[in-house]
Amino acid sequence: MNILITRHDKIGDFVTALPMCKVLKEQTKHKIVMLVSKTNVELAKKLGFIDEVIEYSDDTLALVRVLNRYKFDVSISGYIDFNLGLALFLSKIPTRIAPATKIAQIFFNKRVKQRRSRVEKREWEYNLDLLKVFDNSLKLEFSRPLLDIQKNRDFIIFHVGSGGSSDGNLRLDDYLILAKRASKYGDVIFTFGPDDSEVKKYIKDNLDFKATIRDDFSSLWDFTLFISSSKLFLSTSTGPMHLAALTNSKTLSFFGENLFASSKRWATISDEEMQNNIEIPKEYDREFYTNIESKLIELLR
Repeated sequence: MNILITRHDKIGDFVTALPMCKVLKEQTKHKIVMLVSKTNVELAKKLGFIDEVIEYSDDTLALVRVLNRYKFDVSISGYIDFNLGLALFLSKIPTRIAPATKIAQIFFNKRVKQRRSRVEKREWEYNLDLLKVFDNSLKLEFSRPLLDIQKNRDFIIFHVGSGGSSDGNLRLDDYLILAKRASKYGDVIFTFGPDDSEVKKYIKDNLDFKATIRDDFSSLWDFTLFISSSKLFLSTSTGPMHLAALTNSKTLSFFGENLFASSKRWATISDEEMQNNIEIPKEYDREFYTNIESKLIELLR
């Protein structure tokens, strides 16, 4: 049986769909193909539990032509929009499973009422639940790490930017204080993405201790490999946090205080003992910061 898993949005969202692929690969003999955005294609191709990868296209008819080559029996979509739904419908995939959300649900013949806005589960758990509609005998369990890279965990990595995708984060001056404390326990690296130029300039201009600035990663795969070398990865709730979870790296992660942005919804796929999740008030006080610093030292000792 040929099964298509789709998640064609951002990096972190893509990672939350990977447990679906892992469960299917570990418990069935089906061919697993994943449809992803251009950003995530290379990384998806590196994952052994995905047999083939298709790059998503806004050109509906072009996407339909690609999908038709595979003769899919089932599609399972963690996130839907009108163009995706139409493409899957026109591809005449017999069973099309998706959450019952948005007008795009009209294109799916197996719709699941999940009410994700209630935040009763984490995003990756909502995705996994879709598998039960396909095969109720599946156990929604998977082995970790999803990406097994044997590397020395040498660095304390701070990824302080968010690319505008986070509702909760520390102030940059507090990141600098925190990183200075961390530098007593190992090499500190600040990493930045393509949308973090202003944040990078601020950190670079205000460094008063030994730390390395890295924004020279050649690809998402290269960045993921580097993250896997961290003994602790600190960031807000954004794509790189989820990349750290792929390799089951230890994380100290900051989330928005409102329920939808909290760790109750966006905690990662890594083992829970590897996660240290903190909801950040928009106007936190020094006592709150001090507690974070104490947690950092505890994790590094």
